[in-house]
Amino acid sequence: MVGMDELSRLALAAAVGDHVAARRFVRETQPKVWELCSFLGSGDDTDDLVQDTYVRALRALPNYRAEGPVLQWLLAIARRVCADEVRRRTRARRRVFRLATLTVRHAAPEPGSGIDLDQLVRALDPDRRAAFVLTQLVGLTYEEAADVCDCAVGTIRSRVARARTELVQLAQEADAV
Repeated sequence: MVGMDELSRLALAAAVGDHVAARRFVRETQPKVWELCSFLGSGDDTDDLVQDTYVRALRALPNYRAEGPVLQWLLAIARRVCADEVRRRTRARRRVFRLATLTVRHAAPEPGSGIDLDQLVRALDPDRRAAFVLTQLVGLTYEEAADVCDCAVGTIRSRVARARTELVQLAQEADAV
């Protein structure tokens, strides 16, 4: 197809069983998928999230129609994988919390001294964090990030602006400690 990018060509070839194209597709897209998953998940499960992303993506490749850039399609899958994991962890934490409150109430742990950028970004609201990571760290345009997040471009712009403001506040609070 004229105008199709190389990643889309690789994805279409992988969809019909070209194992070399599949390996190359994964190798060329993995850094951006890993970066997104490292910020939307927790540091401990990034590798698992990336692997789950590719399991879902490779299963879905036969249905990929190359109507848009394959990287956006893949990052949308990664975002959903991370969201599913966050929901799963949240449900598990709620169960543990309910069990803990039946026995003994524990005080919240003391926050650590000093905070790094990764911690600051992880402290953001999940929607703001996704918009910020996609545009500021992964390097997508606002339009591409809106496509990945399935929302309006203005929503992405707003989320990024709020994320920046919140990051500044969090950094100032960390310095004051």
